[in-house]
Order: sequence, then structure tokens, then C-alpha cells
Amino acid sequence: MFSLGRKNQPFVGIDISSTSVKLIELSKAGNRYKVESYGVDPLPSNAVVEKNISDISAVTNSLVKVLKRAGTKSKRCALAVPTSSAISKVITMAADLSEEDMEGQIQLEADQYVPYPLDEVNMDFEVLGTSHNNPNAVDVLLVAARKEIVESRLSIAEAAGLTPTVMDVESFATANAYRLINPAHIDDENHVVAILDIGASMMSVTVAQQDQVVYSREQPFGGRQLTEEIMRRYGLSYAEAGLAKKEGGLPDNYVPEILNPFKETLVQQAQRLLQFFSASGSHPPVAEIILAGGTASVPGLDELIEQVTHIKTTIANPFSRMNFDTQINQQRLGNDAPALMIAVGLALRGFD
Repeated sequence: MFSLGRKNQPFVGIDISSTSVKLIELSKAGNRYKVESYGVDPLPSNAVVEKNISDISAVTNSLVKVLKRAGTKSKRCALAVPTSSAISKVITMAADLSEEDMEGQIQLEADQYVPYPLDEVNMDFEVLGTSHNNPNAVDVLLVAARKEIVESRLSIAEAAGLTPTVMDVESFATANAYRLINPAHIDDENHVVAILDIGASMMSVTVAQQDQVVYSREQPFGGRQLTEEIMRRYGLSYAEAGLAKKEGGLPDNYVPEILNPFKETLVQQAQRLLQFFSASGSHPPVAEIILAGGTASVPGLDELIEQVTHIKTTIANPFSRMNFDTQINQQRLGNDAPALMIAVGLALRGFD
């Protein structure tokens, strides 16, 4: 969405989350992708609050550092606005409209769906294909976001020496990356996948059917709750608690008294998101859950969610069928894989 230029050239996919800046650069030979560079750089506390950028300078500095460390070749990049900051609507329109007429009609339709003056938003549309309900009509995806949200991300990329080429939406980028995980189900209209992205402070669900996002929702909950409980219980700093959570070495009571209750609460939150989807419309039930985000790797979380929901649950790894540049630390990349879904989905836009 908000495409600013030509595609079919490699992009650097850049994901700005609440805790870090992540990037992925891919190349493609035949049908196989290759990871050319990747990096993750932590952000200072409160530089991004619930996905709203509050310290542009800090985020820019982080992006500059991670670009230098990763050694990216491309200067073209794709970014995304948070799902909660984007307005998306599928509109049915006459199939025989010219692109110019469709654009004019979209402008008129947008007034009904965008709750801001149109001169304060960036807007784009994409024809999805023939409408299921009318063979003489097409479904058109309209997406809009406030200019200040788009422009803050553009300014960060430009200040870091990059050329922003595509502005996407996080839920669309997540669904785009899913086709690397389970390509056999992309064309199956009965296979509905729910991608649960569990970050530091926000949990989101993106539900996709036949490579299209049919539902998305976010709610405040994430790995920060676990880190803060470790801090409180063991008298550690936030950084010490985060390191202990990741690398282990905590007292014996950690698992039964802290980790297990956190996992149970997280599963309840996940069930709630899935129930909202089930109640939202007439789509087939969810057939598969993919866990993404930094908190997805909590030991045993996938098994617990599968046990409670009775839905096949796996941890995201969009790199399982890829090749790697010799400089890539594959073990580290594998550890970071669940948290890189958005960045991968953005990098793939260069090959759409």
C-alpha cells in the first residue's frame, strides 16, 4: 500500500517494533530466496510506545546502526504502518471501470470509510479480483493511514540513507510472509490460518484465507509482563530480567510460579482474539495457528496453545526453505525467526 515506486528489485524490509528495529534483505534465484543480510538492534525504552514512534532520533540512530552492521546492499526499502493505525475496507466496484474512473470512485467512497479529512491521509487501493457475489464486479481493497504516521517512518528511512519505495500494513506483511511457511495452502479457500504475533507489549492476530487478510485485531499484552514479573520477583533490572528470561539461570521456582501462570494468561488472551474472529463473520474455522513475535519462542507455548484450542500450532520460521549468504549466522537468525515475519513480508514486496 501507498506504493511509491517500481517493484521487482530487492528491498530491505524494515520492521519498527516497540523494542527493536529489524531488517531483512533477500535476493531470489528461480523460485528460491536467499537471505543476503539481516539485523536486529534494540531500541531505548519508550522510543516506540505501543507501535507509536515517540523518539524519531532514537529510532533513526538504531536503523543507522543496524544497516551498518548488516552490510545491506540495497538502498530501497519497504516499511509498514501498524495495523491499528490503518483503515482498510474491501469495496465492490464495476469490473468495466477504467483505472482513472476507479480512482475517482474510490475518492468518493473513501469519505464513507475514512474518519479524517482526506487531505490528512495517505491512501491507496488494489484490485483483488472478481467478486464472489457478482461476476461483473471486482473487489477492491482500500487502505488509508494518517500522513503523520506514514511520514514519520519515511523520514526515519530517508535520514538513514534509504529510499522508501513501499509503505505496507503490518498485518498484510505478516500474511505475505506466511506463504513461505506453508505454500501448499495458499490457494485452498477452506484453509484459514491465524498468525498470532506476540511482541513485547502488543499481541495481534492476522487471519488469512487464500493469501488475503480477512481479519486482524490487536490488544495490549506481551512478553513485557513476564519480564516485569521477573524483575519484581528477583530484584533485577529490566535488562537483567530480559537476559535471564532469554538465557535461563533463574531459580527453580521460576517455571511453576512465574512462567507457567504467564503462559496460561497468554493462552487466554490468544483464545479471546480467536473468539473475536469466530464471531466476526462467515469464514471457515481456523485450521492452523502460526506463532510469531519475540514471545513466540517461550518454551512449550506452542504445545499449550494447540492443547487448549485443538488447532495445529507451530512457531514461525519463514527461512526454512531459503539459502543464506556466508556472513549470516544461521543459528542466530533461526532464534530470531519468529520475530522477523513482518520484516520478511516487507522484503518480499520487492518480488511481487
